Amino acid sequence: QVQLVESGGGLVQPGGSLRLSCAASGFSLNYHAIGWFRQAPGKEREGVSCISSSDDSTFYVDSVKGRFTVSRDNAKNTVYLQMNTLKPEDTAIYYCARSGHYYCSGYGSYLYDYWGQGTQVTVSS
Repeated sequence: QVQLVESGGGLVQPGGSLRLSCAASGFSLNYHAIGWFRQAPGKEREGVSCISSSDDSTFYVDSVKGRFTVSRDNAKNTVYLQMNTLKPEDTAIYYCARSGHYYCSGYGSYLYDYWGQGTQVTVSS
């Protein structure tokens, strides 16, 4: 059965770093792009980043460009989101999701068929 499990969230001071992991089971990352999303209290969920399976292309929303890096370890069937220079506005629950496509084609919910349970990231002094 398909599962995505996020981990690595926590409390960090502004300017700090965290690395989130998204462990996939029940399918191979070789055939699916993976997206990262976040939802802050009182706000809609937004797409943050995506990594394609076809050519390892990566995509980022403007607010995290230069600070976040998405990567994939196919041997471990795990996707990572390295988050540096964190800001209070990065505080949210972070989710990973499986795309129905090899490639990243946007952040619309209809493009993603399985979601993890989320991991809380809190950036505060």
